[in-house]
Amino acid sequence: MSVFRHHGRHRVAVFVRHGLLPIELGIPHRMMGRAKSAADEPLYEVITCSVTPGAVRTDADFSVNVEHGPEALAEADTVIVPAAHESDEPSTTGSMSPALADAFARIRPRARIASICTGAYVLAAAGLLDGKRATTHWASCLRFQQLFPQVKVDPDVLYVADGRVLTSAGVASGVDLCLHMVREDFGSAVANSVARRTVVPPHRDGGQAQFIERPMPEPGIHGTGTARAWALEHLDRPLALRELAARESMSVRTFTRRFREEVGLSPQQWLTRQRVERARHLLESSDLPVDQVAAAAGFGSAAALRMHLQTALGVSPSAYRRTFRTGGADAAVAQAVGTGR
Repeated sequence: MSVFRHHGRHRVAVFVRHGLLPIELGIPHRMMGRAKSAADEPLYEVITCSVTPGAVRTDADFSVNVEHGPEALAEADTVIVPAAHESDEPSTTGSMSPALADAFARIRPRARIASICTGAYVLAAAGLLDGKRATTHWASCLRFQQLFPQVKVDPDVLYVADGRVLTSAGVASGVDLCLHMVREDFGSAVANSVARRTVVPPHRDGGQAQFIERPMPEPGIHGTGTARAWALEHLDRPLALRELAARESMSVRTFTRRFREEVGLSPQQWLTRQRVERARHLLESSDLPVDQVAAAAGFGSAAALRMHLQTALGVSPSAYRRTFRTGGADAAVAQAVGTGR
């Protein structure tokens, strides 16, 4: 008997283990459960499952009652594995118990699989990360690399998407990862709406560093927030580094250093990513020709927009618009479910 209702929504199974962090269980339910179509219909169906249905211990003073067993994995378009803070085979020996291995063997070959924090140990033990880039919580990266030398561990990013397998760093990066998946499934307008409802930033790129040296200006030290706010209002024009630095009355060298300390990216990297987001929004929400979208986003030419969108998303502007503009999120539902995602 199916554990999903088969009403055309993208099916997400959150696979939990004893020692579960409750906040990490809540992230996919909150972020994906809040994604709605233009007709205000849910776009995802999210359920929780485990190796054995019943009470699953958390790292708090309560347990979670899980109704579904591993059969849910066989129907899921996306499987998400949160962290667990109890010793188990993946985190201690790098191997899986027979029950855990049997559960993962049920996952469909085309399903997308993601982890939050040290849930990456399970993905690695299943062999899903062999030869791939991956990340996990910074405090676990060294141990993770020792257990799984075949994985290309990147300790300096929020999340990594390598094909159909995605991994994220600490707890908050699970929010970023889920928003990334919503954005890839149904477009930036839907993801931004989820972010607004949840009161979180709509986009922190996966390549942003886990550590930001000075997330807020120290007392008496001027930051770069004014220049960033001004830049967002003028993305359609060329923005020279010296012009941004002048907005904060800093030298270019000081501004560049302070910017990276606060944002975790260089000014140029940040500007490019903001322009890509602006272009995505315009492609989804307007009928402007591609050259006008490019100009409004500050890329200058349609060719430059195509290059940056291809680099960031692997698609052309016209392909992106066909997916996310015509019929909005409702059209993307059919595409996402139809491709087994």
